[in-house]
Amino acid sequence: MSVNDPFGRRRFLAGAGMAAAAVGIAGPAKALQAVGPQGSESTLPFRGEGKRPMNLILYFTDELRADALACYGNPVTRTPNFDRLAREGARFAECHVQNPVCAQSRCSLLTGWPTSVRGHRSLFYLLRPNEPNMFRYLKNAGYDVFFFGKNDALTPESFANSVTEWKDLTAGSPAGATGGVRAMKSDGPTTMLFPGGADRRKTADYPMVQEAIKVLERRESDRPFCIFLPLFQPHPPYLAPEGFDKMYNPGDLPALVPPNLPNKPNFHQAIRETYRLNEASDATLREVRAAYYGQVSYSDWLLGELLEAMERTGRDKDTALIVSSDHGDWAGDYGLIEKWPSALDSCLTHVPLIARVPGGRAGTVSNGMVELYDIMATFLELAGTRATHTNFARSLLPVINGGAPDMDRAAFSEGGYNIYEPQAFEPKLGGLYAPKTDLQNDRPETITRAASIKTQRWSYVARPAGQSELYDRKADPAERRNLIADRSHERVREELQQRLLNWYVDTSGVPEEYRDSRDMPRFIRNPTFPDAAARTQSLLDR
Repeated sequence: MSVNDPFGRRRFLAGAGMAAAAVGIAGPAKALQAVGPQGSESTLPFRGEGKRPMNLILYFTDELRADALACYGNPVTRTPNFDRLAREGARFAECHVQNPVCAQSRCSLLTGWPTSVRGHRSLFYLLRPNEPNMFRYLKNAGYDVFFFGKNDALTPESFANSVTEWKDLTAGSPAGATGGVRAMKSDGPTTMLFPGGADRRKTADYPMVQEAIKVLERRESDRPFCIFLPLFQPHPPYLAPEGFDKMYNPGDLPALVPPNLPNKPNFHQAIRETYRLNEASDATLREVRAAYYGQVSYSDWLLGELLEAMERTGRDKDTALIVSSDHGDWAGDYGLIEKWPSALDSCLTHVPLIARVPGGRAGTVSNGMVELYDIMATFLELAGTRATHTNFARSLLPVINGGAPDMDRAAFSEGGYNIYEPQAFEPKLGGLYAPKTDLQNDRPETITRAASIKTQRWSYVARPAGQSELYDRKADPAERRNLIADRSHERVREELQQRLLNWYVDTSGVPEEYRDSRDMPRFIRNPTFPDAAARTQSLLDR
């Protein structure tokens, strides 16, 4: 079958309350399929003493790239608790996010929607009360939902019908007693690198983990609980607490991906110029990476605190724990820091996803492509419920239980805004984020829309108003050589373009869950009232 036949091979599993999930399929000659995300039979391995659904914890770091963990192959980082969790549960080697920025990625996580479905495409479009989300489903299913940490997901009005109890990051600076870091402005290159060394128990994240531990210690209710721990670390600025700030010697780290590679998008050079990163030496960028790794190890230590409390309270026996992140970080690669809304490099979209579920198969490693929003379908199945809105998340429980992954699946990501969408742009800010927001607003051509498809072999980024990209993920995992103009890869590019188009067709314009009435007002429907204006006034006067 031709790649130009986007609807030739499609199958749908229909049923009450079952959403269709779009997934990439094997081979360039096949078009997109849609399958039910959770199936008709539960794969639930355990439901806690047979009395109630399993408790749930989502330990959610901010800006953690997958290759920063030892269990994902990093040769230098010390992450014993992430590694332990991988040994005791299932590690998904190829999890990719739907968007490379915080809020957009989290909205997708909680809905099972690509960010373009309802326009959750920038920091200022969060989930509203009339939109579905994972927490609301869990709360309606009888869960107490605890939300401790950074929001970037729900509007203030959405908390009441979705969350039982919440606390935010109130301890000041993200790494402790260095308040006002984000308001500072560098006299030299903006590296977001600052001295660390604060008390590890005086960060913004530490009290959030302690709130979660309090829930574990005090729970005597028959109601199951879900704890969401959206932490700040290892998000920039790059500074780690005492004991982690000097854990890594910059000179001992593997080489960074070099800057100024050919055929890269225009924002690479624009960021380096605006942030003055072209003045930063390789040694300075290695310091950035070392500080970032220190933050990663601190996140690991916090996870260890949670794991110890779960064991002490016995909650490790009836609680599913998933750890993941909203996106990655350049952390010095390509001579860049942080991330960019239009950037879909693998180091930004590829995040860890490790799930330890009582009754699941320990030590599972899945090499199939999965997507961050699959967590929603997984948690809902563990809760014994399902989403009633159309979504594209797929439960990971079959693989957690030892089943085979879908090796033909692809992962899709989106980012950026167009010049005619000024409402989506971040406003100009002062301080540390001034270069970033100035660049977005002064040079909007650097932030144009992009979409990507990643398969086992290839990464293709479509950027209609900018530089598109094609990489061989096996031969070039660091994505140094852009093959988009290489004529020997023309067929691969066309096939990936078709699959990306198929995905957009299948996921765009998801209908609302509830239908509107098509009835007309009574005075229009009733031909016995020729004077419509008078009839309208009589209705208003009642």
